[in-house]
Amino acid sequence: MDAPIYDTLIIGAGLSGIGAACRFKTAFPNDSLAVIETREAIGGTWDLFRYPGIRSDSDMLTLGYEFRPWVGDKFLADGPSIKNYVETVAEEYGVTPHIQFGSKVERLSFTATDDLWTVTIKDVNSGQMREVQARFVMSAAGYYKYSEGYTPEFRGREDFKGDIIHPQHWPEAFDPTGKEIIVIGSGATAVTLIPELAQSAKHVTMLQRSPSYVASIPSKDHLGNVLNAILPAKLAFKVNRAKNIGISRYMYKKSRKNPEKAREWFRKKTQKALGKDYPVETHFNPRYNPWDQRVCMIPDEDMFVAIREGRASVETDHIERFTADGILLKSGKILNADVIITATGLNVVFNGEAEIIVDGEPAEPADSFGYKGMMYSGVPNLISVFGYTNASWTLRADLMSQFAVRLRRYMKERDYSRVVPTAPDGMSKNPWIDFQAGYLQRVMDKLPAQGDHHPWLNIQDYKLDQKLMLEDSIDDGALVFSKASKHVMAAE
Repeated sequence: MDAPIYDTLIIGAGLSGIGAACRFKTAFPNDSLAVIETREAIGGTWDLFRYPGIRSDSDMLTLGYEFRPWVGDKFLADGPSIKNYVETVAEEYGVTPHIQFGSKVERLSFTATDDLWTVTIKDVNSGQMREVQARFVMSAAGYYKYSEGYTPEFRGREDFKGDIIHPQHWPEAFDPTGKEIIVIGSGATAVTLIPELAQSAKHVTMLQRSPSYVASIPSKDHLGNVLNAILPAKLAFKVNRAKNIGISRYMYKKSRKNPEKAREWFRKKTQKALGKDYPVETHFNPRYNPWDQRVCMIPDEDMFVAIREGRASVETDHIERFTADGILLKSGKILNADVIITATGLNVVFNGEAEIIVDGEPAEPADSFGYKGMMYSGVPNLISVFGYTNASWTLRADLMSQFAVRLRRYMKERDYSRVVPTAPDGMSKNPWIDFQAGYLQRVMDKLPAQGDHHPWLNIQDYKLDQKLMLEDSIDDGALVFSKASKHVMAAE
């Protein structure tokens, strides 16, 4: 039996994948579409993570879709609400019937003879393999490994008598009531978990090797809610979204232009929240500049409140080893614990770890240049979503989806069946992204390179990306187009 051929195949049914599917379904209602999803549900990150307090770290007007506004008065939203939103949008746009659940893409193999991707898919329940074909693939599989989070080697781990939990694999029945809990890490997951656990735990300690920037924001957008009350819904959404994007870009640019001033601003805000006697210089004075790594957002000072009230505390030290009853620090201090939570990060992967083959040869991302941060030089008919590190992921994912629609429309109108980003000879190689977070630094050598000029730069700027993806010519000299035979173009 011949493998089915889809006009568009999207990997992943999370925020990015569903957004892309909605864009393609709207633009090309008569095209065949498949969304391949490893899990048994829509939602991606928001279906996977179940730890207490799970919430967005971006405002919902930009984390949600431009074409289908988020409805609600919360600035940051909880995980179940976001998952429900994505499911609702998928239903509204008729995307849900096109999702193949419990299916993992193992291999993408492109052949120039027919300009088709042969996609090898594994049934995660039975282990059986099947193949489909696609004219165009958009990978929205996320940037991290779903099967396991990142946990460093801890000496003496096997000696600890209590539970050790990674937030990516949260046990449904876990009850923190009355327990001494250590949370290892200081990123977004840690600062989300701590105030939630501290509501019922005996005590929660955040153990960090070095501090992160933490900023408190209101849980509700008061100005935005006023505008919602006085303006028509569509106009209020447009104005509020532009406001949030503008504030975010302004804060980022000011921080990068004058990092010492931004550092002092963070320090003063934190000192005010925690009290004049709190050792902010020890526990909230990062070694890096603001936005070298992502800033952790907390609503209404919730973590600072837990610290002020003594329900939570911070230790800044290195781990010597785990013990039977807790953790021995390099300083000699012992932290007792009933439970240790390793909020130590993610394992970054590209394209859901799918192998990419072009005309029989492996195509490693590390051997390529990134085109506009979403395509690989030498790899045809493939867009891989990678969002912002300094703003909402969805903002950039949606720009990429709109670019993908523009690109496909351009190809259809001219009967092109193949598009290949082709990097100029001799272009200098630079790291994929200027971002110091450990989860990316650990794999930077496996990622595509940036070039030294547009469109080979991976720019983290929404306004500039709007021009690059929505306004600049598709035929920009970096994309090479070609045609297949009429027989192949008509194949179903």
